[in-house]
Amino acid sequence: MAIDEQRLHAFLGRAVGDLGAAISATLIQIGDELGFYKALAKERLTPAELAERTGTYERYVREWLGNQAAGGYVEYDEASGRYGLSEEQALCLADPNGPVDVPGAYSIVEALFHAKSRTLDHFRNGEGMEWGEHHPCLFHGTERFFRAGYNANLIGAWLPALDGVVDKLRKGGRAADVGCGHGASTILMAKSFPTSQFVGYDYHAPSIEVARERAAEAGVVNASFEVADATGYNGKDFDLIAFFDCLHDMGDPVGVARHARGALKSDGNCMIVEPFAGNHVQDNLNPVGRVYFGASAQICVPVSLARHGPALGAQAGEAKLREVVVDGGGFQRFRRAAETPFNIVLEARP
Repeated sequence: MAIDEQRLHAFLGRAVGDLGAAISATLIQIGDELGFYKALAKERLTPAELAERTGTYERYVREWLGNQAAGGYVEYDEASGRYGLSEEQALCLADPNGPVDVPGAYSIVEALFHAKSRTLDHFRNGEGMEWGEHHPCLFHGTERFFRAGYNANLIGAWLPALDGVVDKLRKGGRAADVGCGHGASTILMAKSFPTSQFVGYDYHAPSIEVARERAAEAGVVNASFEVADATGYNGKDFDLIAFFDCLHDMGDPVGVARHARGALKSDGNCMIVEPFAGNHVQDNLNPVGRVYFGASAQICVPVSLARHGPALGAQAGEAKLREVVVDGGGFQRFRRAAETPFNIVLEARP
C-alpha cells in the first residue's frame, strides 16, 4: 500500500497535538486549583516566584510552566526567564466572569474518565445513564463552563433578541428555567430583573440544593428552586420559559415542549438555548462539533436513553429541534433569535 508521506505527517501532527492536550488536562485543573493562573494574570513570574506566591514546590512548578508554555496557555520570556498570561489568556483561564471558563470545562473531562467503564458498557448494550449517576465534578464543571457563556451573552444579547421579553421582565414578569442545574442562568436573570419572579426546575435534587445555596450567597430573593421533572412541574402562566443546553438531553423532548406550551401565557416566549450545530453531519465536522459529539456520546445520549428517549444528542441541529417544538410540542412560531460559536438560541411562541 502506497503511503502519502505528507498526509501521514499531517495526521501524526494532529495526533501528537491531541495527545499533548489530553495529557495536559489534569495540569490545567491543577493550575486552576492551586491558583497558578490567577497569580500569572497579575504579574510575570519565575518558577521560584510562582511557587513562593502559591505555597507550592518549585521543581513541580517548573515542569507545569514548561507544559503550559509549550501548549500556548502561558507565555514565556526568554530574556527574563519569567512566565505570564496575555490579557486574552487571563480572560479565559483566570477570570470566572470571562467569556469562556476553560479550566471549568476540564472538570467535565474528568467526569468522562470516572464514567469510562459505564460508557464502554453503553456502546455494547445500548443502555443509558442518568445525569445524577455521574461524578459530582460533572455538575460543577457544567456550571462553570456554561455560566461563562451566560454571563457574556444572556442579558446583553440573548434576551433582547426575543420578542418583547426584556420589557416583560423589567415590568415584573414570571419566568421558569427548566433543567436549571446549579441555577447559574436563573440567578443571573433574577439579579438582572429584580421586579420579576423566577423559578428553576431540575429533576436532580442535589443540584437544586446547590442552586438554593448559590441564590442565598448572591442575595437573590426573587428566585426559587424546585425539584421537578421537565414534564411535571406545576407552574403556570409564565411570560418566559427557558431551556439552557438541556432539551436535547431529555427523555421526552416532545412532551417537554408540549408541557412548556401549556405552562406559558398565550403571549409568552420559550427560549431554547442549544449547542451550536448545523443540520447535517458535515456541518459539524469542526473543532466545536468535535467537543459536542464527544460530550454527546458520553453524557447527553446516555441521559436520554436512560429514560427511553430519542437521544437527540448535542448536535441535533435546528431542523430537528423545530420538529420537536413545533410538530410535536404545538408551538406555532419558531425562529433562530441569536447565536454564538458555542450556542444557538431559538425562540418558540404559542
